[in-house]
Amino acid sequence: MVRWAEKDDLPGLVAVELAADGLFEQVGIVFPPGTTQIEEVADPGAVLVEGTPPAGFALVGWVDGNLHLEQLAVRPASMRQGIGGRLMAAVIDHARAAGAAAVTLTTFRDVPWNAPWYARHGFTVLPEAEWGPELREIVRHERDLGIEVAPRVVMRRVP
Repeated sequence: MVRWAEKDDLPGLVAVELAADGLFEQVGIVFPPGTTQIEEVADPGAVLVEGTPPAGFALVGWVDGNLHLEQLAVRPASMRQGIGGRLMAAVIDHARAAGAAAVTLTTFRDVPWNAPWYARHGFTVLPEAEWGPELREIVRHERDLGIEVAPRVVMRRVP
């Protein structure tokens, strides 16, 4: 069951994010050291979770007037059970209910569980000419942090 996170859920989500990030080593992607995205979250109202304790989460925010998926992570032992799909559906439902024109995200272009997975969920690559100023800042910030260790794309879906 997907629900909004509670403050007590947040510390346990760090392990979920780190475990999910570890999968990228299979494709030669190693993230630079630093805090996880979920460690920087102060408001649990920006996080959708699945399960108790959560086996996955979706971290969202607002960028250029659109709902922006900042992170979607599922504990590897819980993958292939539909958790990511249910979280994605909840994000899209939230965007629709909130009146967002689109859901945006940044992701790795060639990692099978990244851009190709989002494409199966209705996302398309958003050309750079259509990026708003806040989205441009996110991409610049990711590059500055060293996250762009493999080709990345910006994607969008109309809810």
